[in-house]
Amino acid sequence: MKLLRALPLFLCALVANAKQPPAPRIVDLTAPDGVKLKATYFSAAAPGPGLILLHQCNRQRKVWDDLASRMAAAGLNVVTIDLRGYGDSEGTPFDKLSPDQANVVFNEKFPLDIETAYKFLLAQPGVSHELLAAGGASCGVNQSVHLAMHHPEIKALVLLSESTNLEGRNFLRNHASLPLFLATAEDDTDPGVSDLMQWISTLSTNPQTKFVRYKTGGHGVELFAAHPDLPPMIVDWLTTALKSLTANTAKPSPYVTPQTQFLEALDHTDSADPSQLLTDARRSEVESTPGLQQIVNRIGYDHLQHADKRGAIEILKLNTSLFPNSPNVYDSLGDAYLADGQNDLARQSAQKALDLLPSDTIDPEAFRDGIRQNAEQKLKELAAPAPPQ
Repeated sequence: MKLLRALPLFLCALVANAKQPPAPRIVDLTAPDGVKLKATYFSAAAPGPGLILLHQCNRQRKVWDDLASRMAAAGLNVVTIDLRGYGDSEGTPFDKLSPDQANVVFNEKFPLDIETAYKFLLAQPGVSHELLAAGGASCGVNQSVHLAMHHPEIKALVLLSESTNLEGRNFLRNHASLPLFLATAEDDTDPGVSDLMQWISTLSTNPQTKFVRYKTGGHGVELFAAHPDLPPMIVDWLTTALKSLTANTAKPSPYVTPQTQFLEALDHTDSADPSQLLTDARRSEVESTPGLQQIVNRIGYDHLQHADKRGAIEILKLNTSLFPNSPNVYDSLGDAYLADGQNDLARQSAQKALDLLPSDTIDPEAFRDGIRQNAEQKLKELAAPAPPQ
């Protein structure tokens, strides 16, 4: 009799165990250029959506283990990967690369690694080819956005502690229905990252889009230890967002602020009036936003890197109006003038940066040294005779 009573409980346990996802498995992958990569695959117990998670540039794939396991238990099939130079993958460690080498790896090689892992995910039994998502922390954010640019089947993005470049922002504007989950902390060592992420969140009109801004918590996956509520929040958000895609309708972002409006206008230098932007910034006291100088500087260089020299100059000129006592903003403006071939103005800006350095009591010494070296290098380059035609 006791055995018969225990039998239903035993059968229930068997059913429960049958629904548990299998143990994660280590995967060997090879990038198109032959580099050997390591990944981990977290399979769900039944067919369902797929998710790729990309680590930040001071971590490796194992930082995602807890979140990936939670996702698999919730019905998502997840792959995490060590990008080349990280964790168990081949390649020169990122911090051992020269700036030029790092630029090539970041812009040309990492996408190869990510595409390799993504194709692996799609090849796994039970992974939906119409319902996929991508997530990243820090440098993995821009990579996630760019992966979605090339794969319209990616229907949601999870982004931690970083923004995306001009090309990525334009993609998000043109695909405003894409649901985004963004999380950041105001004590992040990356200046202005919380304001940048809040701005990015406003590019989505999907009512599922969620922006979480903590006061403290650090950078990227450091948020998980500081805020244990965050991993289950992400799981709940993603499973809900993927289930409700067809029901979503455009809705104004609840995260719009004077700061985000200013940054959005600043990013459209082809239609924005710089003098009006300056007036609006002062009227709304946007100029008092912590880290604004670094944010504007970053957007200016972003335009410069995307061949928008005129736009970069206008953005960086505005920064000199907002922060006229900063040697860094003049040095940056000098870079834009130099790239545009306006040598006299480049020379004047570099000299202005050097003139302001002795009175700069805000920037750390190492940063001031960098400004000095950069400005002096420009002046040296501009003083050299032009090469023969």
